[in-house]
Amino acid sequence: MSDTDLLVRGFEEQRPRLRAVAQRMLGSSAEADDAVQDTWLRLTRADAGAIDNLPGWLTTTVGRVCLDRLRSGSARHEEPADVAGDGSTAEAVGGRDPEQEALLAESVGRALEVVLTTLGPTERLVFVLHDMFAVSFEEIAPVVDRSAAAVRQIASRARRRVQSRSADPETDPARQRRVVEAFLAASREGRFDDLVSLLDPYVVLRADATAVRMGGNAELRGSAGVAGFFNGRAQAAVPAFVDGLPGAVVVVDGRTSLAISFTVTDRIIGIEVVADPAQLRELDLVLAGEAAG
Repeated sequence: MSDTDLLVRGFEEQRPRLRAVAQRMLGSSAEADDAVQDTWLRLTRADAGAIDNLPGWLTTTVGRVCLDRLRSGSARHEEPADVAGDGSTAEAVGGRDPEQEALLAESVGRALEVVLTTLGPTERLVFVLHDMFAVSFEEIAPVVDRSAAAVRQIASRARRRVQSRSADPETDPARQRRVVEAFLAASREGRFDDLVSLLDPYVVLRADATAVRMGGNAELRGSAGVAGFFNGRAQAAVPAFVDGLPGAVVVVDGRTSLAISFTVTDRIIGIEVVADPAQLRELDLVLAGEAAG
């Protein structure tokens, strides 16, 4: 198989995911198709040999294309249509199964679609890529020409706006909190099967360098691997909200040493662990008990 054939196959495997991202960004089926086509044209002009992670490259590129269209005012924002593309089955490549990504985006519902149009272009891109497709802040940062810390703040602001306006159960903070609390309890009690059931099959766990030095993993993918890592842990974790996301913190001698945030849709699709002191100071951390009060 030639390099061109491999590139075409890789793109087609990711097409449902790319169309789902574009549909959520642009609110128009026709615009989404055009954005995906533009992404393909950019891929044909790129140095394929320099692309280490094709799914990540394609996702951030279609995000950049959509952002350019929104800023130029070219998006028509039609009524939401089928975001699952042609429905072709694709195996997982470098992360979540693209078809599952598309179905997940479709399941979020029309209420959230309307809410997304109230966000500014940058807020919308950050929210869609991170909260709906578990793309890391570091990967999003160059797309919006911001630092990863600034992107995190944008995501937090967008998340609060979406949660305050959306009636969709996928963004219900109380339901998300229950999922996370169940996960933390299963982790403490070593209930591996329960952990797996609460995780999306293509969940992604990311940790910063400080957390890795403390015994973590820079990245883990898949429910079995992530469940195995958490199984029997979380003994010292206290439920909290991390930049508006349900999560947990570990406090040692009155100082927060670790923060864990969870991205939850129907199940947990993303987990981020932060232990770097400078990064921790930038986070908006609220203990669950304080939030309830």
